[in-house]
Order: sequence, then structure tokens, then C-alpha cells
Amino acid sequence: MATDVETLLRGDLDQSDRALAGVAPVLSYLLASSGQSLISDDLLARMRGMLSDIAGQLLRIQEEATAPFPFSGGDDQSHDSLMVKLAANTRLLSHCFAVAVEAQLSEELELRLGLDQVLSPLMQELIASKDAKLAELAMAAMSAQARFVQARRRMGLSLNDLPADIFHSLMASWNEIAGSSAAATRAKGEALLRANYDESLGRTALLTRLVGALGGAARAALAVDHAGVALFVTSLAALSKQPRELAALSCHDTQGTRLALALRSTDLSPERVIEQVALLHPGAELPQEVANISADRAQVLLEESRSGVDG
Repeated sequence: MATDVETLLRGDLDQSDRALAGVAPVLSYLLASSGQSLISDDLLARMRGMLSDIAGQLLRIQEEATAPFPFSGGDDQSHDSLMVKLAANTRLLSHCFAVAVEAQLSEELELRLGLDQVLSPLMQELIASKDAKLAELAMAAMSAQARFVQARRRMGLSLNDLPADIFHSLMASWNEIAGSSAAATRAKGEALLRANYDESLGRTALLTRLVGALGGAARAALAVDHAGVALFVTSLAALSKQPRELAALSCHDTQGTRLALALRSTDLSPERVIEQVALLHPGAELPQEVANISADRAQVLLEESRSGVDG
């Protein structure tokens, strides 16, 4: 039987779930619009930039697969048309939204706390580890994060950094968009992309492997001011048993209850939960009920909420 505390928290989560469930369809409409005012919002601008970059990469690889001369860049109409059609892929769109939220938060904490987006204090410690394998893995993750940040500053997103399910979803969308008349050309381009794609070398996979290699020490990454946003989100996902995208979205300023419950589900003390939420969102009103719920019950609430979001 649910307690009054759980009823209150479940109500907050339900509101958060409804907000997340409506994100992809709304953003798809907004990003497909030509109205300039629609990109004034920071997150929309970031997502438009990522979709534009992905469209450019697809057109580039398609031309490289069929032409012996350097890539011409394609015409603006083809690029914009492809970009708008990609915005209809809600799986890709949701991933871009999660990346945009993580990027926005990383930049904010760099300005507010001086927290380097690539070389956080924890990352420095891991690179300097006496465990050679751990240090090597940390170096690889740091390099991937550096490339990711550089691309993000150009509003870009490398296809090689997409998780496998997103990559395959993108290939399916590209096939549908190309149509039968361009099937042969697209197939050659896809073959080149797949030949160069290796999920294990992507940023998400490397960060996940690094957190996994820490074992019980992964809890140290739940201090965002020490770990940095990338490791914090990765550790939160692993320890709260959520997809990384959802862990990133939990850090959005409208998802305070979800973030607090995710942190509490890792058995982080209520005091530490309050501290981390305050670091991420100064002035945010955290539900006091979080302090009165056990880690096990917090996990149950998250799992129930996930079924609603995924459904």
C-alpha cells in the first residue's frame, strides 16, 4: 500500500512523465517549422544544430560513396529537407534532446563552478591511477569527451558517438527518406558508415565502461562538482538502473523529483541528495518527502515511472 509520502512523490513523477512523453512530438513540430522565432530557445537551437550536422554527414557520405571528387556540400534544399525529415525520428530526437540538456548543464557548471567539461577532478584522478588498465580506459574516455565537446561547440554530433540503437534507427529513417530511386546510392553510403562505426569506441560506451570498472567506487561519481556532468550522468544511470538518456533528462530543471529519487535510489543519503540537487539547480525546491523514503522504494517508484515514459 502506498504511503502518503509515496503518493505525493508519484504525483510529481506523473507530471514529469507527461512532460517527457510530450517532448518528442512537440519538438518534431517545432524543428520542422521554418519560423526563426522557434530557435530562440537554447535547447531548440542546440537540437537544430545537431540535426543539421547529422544531415550534412549523411549527405557527405552519400556523395563520397558515389563520386570520386571532393564533397561539394550538397544544395541547401536537399540538406534542409533531410534535416526536417530526420526530425520525425522521435528516437533520434529524444537522444538529441538528452544530449542538449547535458550540454547546457555542463556549460552552466563550467561558468558557475569552474568545472572543466573534459578534465574534471575525478577524471584527472582516474588518468593518474596506478592501475594501468583503468588509467588507459580513463584516457580513452577523456579523449572521446574532448572530441564530443569540440563537436558540440560547433552544434555538431558525430554519427560515431550515437549509441547502436540510435544509429540503426537513423539508418532505417535514412532508407525510408531516400526512397526507391536513391536506394542504391544510399546503400553504398550506409555500407561506408557501418564499416566505420564501432559503438565500443563511442563516448557513451567508454564512459559506461569506465564507471563499470570503478565497481563500488562508482558512487564517487555521484558528486557532480568532483566528477563532472558526463561521469555524473553515467554513474547515475548505472546505479539507479536507468537508461543514460533518462538520467541526463533527470538533470533538467523541470525534473527535480526524478533526479532526487534517482539519487536516493542509489542509497545516497538525503543530505547528499539535497546537496547535489542544489549544485545542479540552485534555488530549486526539492520535495521534502524524498528524505522520508527508502532507497528501495525510490527504485520502485522510478521503475513504475519508467514504464509510463517508455509506454
